Amino acid sequence: MNKYLAALFISAMISSSVFGQDDLIRRPAIAISGTLTDFASPAKIRATSLNHVMANHEMTKLGQMDPGIAVTYFRGLKKHIDFAGTLGGSILQYPFENHPYFTDHLLLTADAQLNFKLTTEKYWVQPYVTAGVGAQQYDGYYGAFIPMGLGMKVNLWDEADFFVTSQYRVPITKETSNYHLFYSLGFAQPLGKKKVKVVAPPPPPPPPPPPADTDGDGITDDKDKCPTVPGVAKYDGCPIPDTDKDGINDEEDKCPTVPGLAKYNGCPIPDTDGDGINDEEDKCPTVAGVARYQGCPIPDTDGDGINDEEDKCPNLPGVKENQGCPLIKEEVKKKVDFAAKNILFVTGSYKLATSSFKNLNEVVKIMQENPDMKLAIDGHTDNTGKPDKNQVLSENRANSVKNYLVSKGIAESRLTAQGHGDTMPVADNKTAAGRQKNRRVEMTLSYF
Repeated sequence: MNKYLAALFISAMISSSVFGQDDLIRRPAIAISGTLTDFASPAKIRATSLNHVMANHEMTKLGQMDPGIAVTYFRGLKKHIDFAGTLGGSILQYPFENHPYFTDHLLLTADAQLNFKLTTEKYWVQPYVTAGVGAQQYDGYYGAFIPMGLGMKVNLWDEADFFVTSQYRVPITKETSNYHLFYSLGFAQPLGKKKVKVVAPPPPPPPPPPPADTDGDGITDDKDKCPTVPGVAKYDGCPIPDTDKDGINDEEDKCPTVPGLAKYNGCPIPDTDGDGINDEEDKCPTVAGVARYQGCPIPDTDGDGINDEEDKCPNLPGVKENQGCPLIKEEVKKKVDFAAKNILFVTGSYKLATSSFKNLNEVVKIMQENPDMKLAIDGHTDNTGKPDKNQVLSENRANSVKNYLVSKGIAESRLTAQGHGDTMPVADNKTAAGRQKNRRVEMTLSYF
């Protein structure tokens, strides 16, 4: 409870509204919410203590509570006080004291409460304490209770409210009502239009002063582009200009608004291929390129139509579908998969069975015939035994396969070996057949 109150205070302190709302009293609103009712937790708390129930994690889980629905009318009474009237319904078994067992019936409740808010409508978040009085009807029985609790309301762009409330409902008529917790979560829609503060328009600006001629060149300032420097009418009151300040008069400058060089008649160094790199710095001035290659296009070393920056195999012609690397033939993949499925180990160890060598030699042959290929070896186990031992076993088995291939002349740099223990099953570990499938080594060919 103390943690909940602390969280509400922190939310109120950091959630100042940005709407500039003048009216600090809540507008009338209608809301619909989902509810949860819990009889079991209060019964345990009253039978033992709250500390006992919390320490032993005996509070009722959300899925075990009884769901329902409620409609609420809200109206602000003062800056920090709102009225809330709620009608709710839920299908449940109500545990009356000294009463025979009930089947499921509709519980109807009605209550009127006052919400005492810690903040006003100026803020996005309003934590509040609630208290009131309520009545209920269940299977022909009428009762009364006192709802007490905590809640929090969140303003959503001043057009709707999100709220959550937690109540402890204390019975008044103990023969026809019982202690229970009641939770609600919902959205509220304000009724009517928000009052808009009328702001008087600002006074009109004073009339402009009459045109002046500050520099005395006979051209009034409103028409003079250089009102403090004497000029000529041909240039709108300015001296003969050098607009781009490149030292070349505009009348002789073929690019008067862009700084340039005299050798290019006042224009910048040209960029013939339009790649943003001028011709004097561009090693490929007639072919568009990029700066990091000094104006030339990104190279394609292997000439496969895929530039080196996107080519995973820049020195080996390949296809776009395999990121610039050659496609691996299906029959080659099938041979490797067949070899992987027939890798066997001495029971309970990572020593390769001799029956595995024939198929592994096929893999050696494929790797020798394709010197640019790489091979990933992944070891897996079933879930028999402890996970940490299964992890070690899977790593050792993967390394056994790798070491065998290295012993046959395959460069270690072309091989990777990794164990996954029992974390990646492909079948049900509950059956012997499934466990056998999960005890496996997988081998995957690639070029990168």
